[in-house]
Amino acid sequence: MDINTDTDQLNALLEPIITGMGFELIRISYGGADRPVLQIMAERPDGTMSIEDCTRLSREISTIMDVEDPIASNFSLEVSSPGIDRPLTRLKDFDNYSGFEAKVVLKIAVDDRRRFRGTILGTSGENVLLRTTDTDEEFSFVLDDIQSAKLVITDELLKASQKQKQ
Repeated sequence: MDINTDTDQLNALLEPIITGMGFELIRISYGGADRPVLQIMAERPDGTMSIEDCTRLSREISTIMDVEDPIASNFSLEVSSPGIDRPLTRLKDFDNYSGFEAKVVLKIAVDDRRRFRGTILGTSGENVLLRTTDTDEEFSFVLDDIQSAKLVITDELLKASQKQKQ
């Protein structure tokens, strides 16, 4: 692989290792010009991710990347938790964070727009439901049509995050 590394191939290589260690894969991204970064976001099934977890996972992924050598160029490895303003990549993320605000960018425009911001209403089948902040309309997006989605930091999200830590 080169600078245009296929994240689907990286997913296929790394997800079994990540899940085998008891974590859920949130996202793999790869990019950057001078020194590309392979970023792995993961968490435990209960939503936690300690520094020790990141270190353990980083060591295991480094070993696999050294052995398999799927990326021809030099790169930096970054393993982290998804954080408070986490990316939403799975249907269960939209169910778990129903009621919170998110930004969603679609691959293809709907109603002449690709960017939406609103309250997550959960899911229905393979669709994500969102009530927009600006027009108060309800939209339904197929998960695969979403280019990116992430939570917006709000007072409500911060309060929920604090409760989860207690």
